[in-house]
Amino acid sequence: MATGTQTGNPYLRIANVIKKFGDFTALDDVSIEIDEGEFVCFLGPSGCGKTTLLRAIAGLELQTYGRIEQAGRDISALPPSARDFGIVFQSYALFPNLSVFRNIAYGLENRKLQKAEIDSRVHDLLELVGLTGQDDKYPAQLSGGQQQRVALARALATSPGLLLLDEPLSALDARVRVHLRHEIKDLQNRLGVTTIMVTHDQEEALTMADRIVVMNHGVIEQVGTPVAIYRNPATAFVADFIGKMNFVDGTIAGAGRVRLGDVELACDTDDLQSGVTVQVAVRPEDIVARNVAASQDNAFVATVADLEFLGSSLRVELTGKGLGDRRLIADLSVNLMRELALEPGHDVMVCIPAERIRLYAAGR
Repeated sequence: MATGTQTGNPYLRIANVIKKFGDFTALDDVSIEIDEGEFVCFLGPSGCGKTTLLRAIAGLELQTYGRIEQAGRDISALPPSARDFGIVFQSYALFPNLSVFRNIAYGLENRKLQKAEIDSRVHDLLELVGLTGQDDKYPAQLSGGQQQRVALARALATSPGLLLLDEPLSALDARVRVHLRHEIKDLQNRLGVTTIMVTHDQEEALTMADRIVVMNHGVIEQVGTPVAIYRNPATAFVADFIGKMNFVDGTIAGAGRVRLGDVELACDTDDLQSGVTVQVAVRPEDIVARNVAASQDNAFVATVADLEFLGSSLRVELTGKGLGDRRLIADLSVNLMRELALEPGHDVMVCIPAERIRLYAAGR
């Protein structure tokens, strides 16, 4: 069982949740605690269980086993209508025959609020999401980004304790998606509403979340801040899924040493025995090529096999006799490329800082 636990009394507690669809286990003993006001992203590939977990929290799918508590109340068996949440879907799910005003007011009207109170609340929400003056339009008259703002306003209309976002930006084009994710995060910060967002987009999770829950095959692989997840991935899956990562075969050469071909590097070997085969993981941006001396720890000569221009940086493929048949990808600045006059076939002295090397079991 994987658990992400914060101190104090959590706002949302998910304990030992299992969800089965026939013989298929979509969620396998999942536990996590979320504090009030947190923005948490459920991140993972398609079919990892992240949407199933969100739907279980909303009551749209009842878990097979386990318990879900919100603000100290057991909501495990409650229908969605008895739970305190607002939800935004990828497809917007707006009522096409209702105006923007009526879409946002829908939940308030169901609660039999006074007309003046509804008018005031809807206009406040329209201002909040940047749609003042759009209240008489219909969804078909709005852009995708505007429709998603309406869906967000509707979800917030009843002042829910929990905001659930199910891939809310994936149907939008890249430019709108980047703009709207900043708006959503800013809005969440201002309102202080506890928010859970499902996404398969690691960039969204890294830029928006206070904590990320990385899921795979129905279990939680790791829970942590974006920096912790990126810098210290707990498993090979997390290391591979978040960002770009080099994985090369290596062998433990002794306490605190690992060997790649003829290249021996210092790193934390975590009491692994000499001769054990491991996967050596290092991020491309952690390979250093500026002012590297041959006498420096973890320095070695590599050959530039290929260069890929990425705008402000270059992705450099490194080989060399010392590495054997292994290849490493390094991300270097364009200025450094000019300084070193890097070209395919040229040799370059590089270094991999010991603290940037992570080891995983072979056969990840």
